[in-house]
Amino acid sequence: MKLSLRCRVTLSFGFGLLVVTSVLAFATWNLASGYMTRQREASATRQAEVNVRLVEKSLSSPGLDELLTGLTTGPDSSILVLSPEGMVTAGRKVEPSQLPAELVEHPPGRARITVGGLPVIAVTRPVAGNAVYVELFPMQQLDRTFGFLSAVLIAGTIGSALLGAALGSWASKRALKPLAELNSAAGRIAGGDLGARLPDQDDPDLAALAAKFNSTANALEQRALRDARFASDVSHELRSPLTTMVNAGAVLRRRREHLPGTAGTALELLTSEVDRFARMVVDLLEISRADQTDDYEPEELELSALVRNVIATRWRAVPVSASPVRVQGDRRRLDRVLANLMENAERHAGGAIFVTVRRYGSVARVEVEDDGPGVPEPLREQIFERFARGKPGSRGDDSGSGLGLALVREHVHRHHGRVWVEDRFPRGARFVVEVPAITKS
Repeated sequence: MKLSLRCRVTLSFGFGLLVVTSVLAFATWNLASGYMTRQREASATRQAEVNVRLVEKSLSSPGLDELLTGLTTGPDSSILVLSPEGMVTAGRKVEPSQLPAELVEHPPGRARITVGGLPVIAVTRPVAGNAVYVELFPMQQLDRTFGFLSAVLIAGTIGSALLGAALGSWASKRALKPLAELNSAAGRIAGGDLGARLPDQDDPDLAALAAKFNSTANALEQRALRDARFASDVSHELRSPLTTMVNAGAVLRRRREHLPGTAGTALELLTSEVDRFARMVVDLLEISRADQTDDYEPEELELSALVRNVIATRWRAVPVSASPVRVQGDRRRLDRVLANLMENAERHAGGAIFVTVRRYGSVARVEVEDDGPGVPEPLREQIFERFARGKPGSRGDDSGSGLGLALVREHVHRHHGRVWVEDRFPRGARFVVEVPAITKS
């Protein structure tokens, strides 16, 4: 899966700071640990040389044991004086066999070794009388210092990486804010809000983009309004002659028995086309009105009662299951939504067989079911477009105007809802409308 631009910028900032601080931490560790180790070794060597001179003066005296005990620097330090006559030790007990033979046999020498599980610096010096002085300086304190230093450097490296990621996220959010605004405005336009515009930009690089987008959106809005006005004007001009044609057709239909044969058939064809034409003009007027105005007048409605009233006007035989649910909406638009869905089922599927109204979470849902051939998956979005018609064999004939379902979607969107079609088991289609319900107080 490809990462988003913001995620890539965040990771780039975080990884960049991680690399930089890792290099600095590694260099700091090497310099600090090397310096402190060398200082500790030099200090141990100087201390051993001082102690050797004191031991040489007291080598043959009976107070050598007390002297060595006083020279030890702590419970973990050790001093050994190896001579042909024997061995004298002080501090932590260490066997000569635990020491490197090369270090003991060929003094002077110095080495970092581990004795008895403890890290030490071993310093050997020759002593008069063919003896060898060995002193072990513990390294626990220095190792603890190294541990603390490494923990601080690791924590600093991780912290800087997180800080870099946070900085990258903040910077990318600010840098991509104009893009988010552009995406939001484009989405609103795609959803039908042709008045969406980008805010003015202070950045000269973005100001040109915002101005171009706004001019394009303004031209698109003007074009849509001109088309809607044209459709509205044409529809208004057609209403008068169409009314005359419908009335004349009704008169001729009442005299159908006096026109036998071909004349009667022609009359039937003419009156059916006139009726279809009348429905198309009404739909055109409705949809052009929706495009040009925003006459949404919401009121609190009992949706179940509204649905029962609409069904009772023409579709009394259709069973209705309605639970009480209240919505804030426009009664005329919701009436038209349900009527168009019922007419669509009547035209393409032999009529609706069941209507349901119920509350579904925070929305009110209306379902209109039919027992027709259903709607194929590729056409489930297309049928809600303007002038989209059914195809023979899928949803009946194509005698509709192709505007009914487009009006349904337009009115539902004005109510901040959504509409879709799905399969009904075992056959048929289910048209579903959802609009926000009023939350019970």
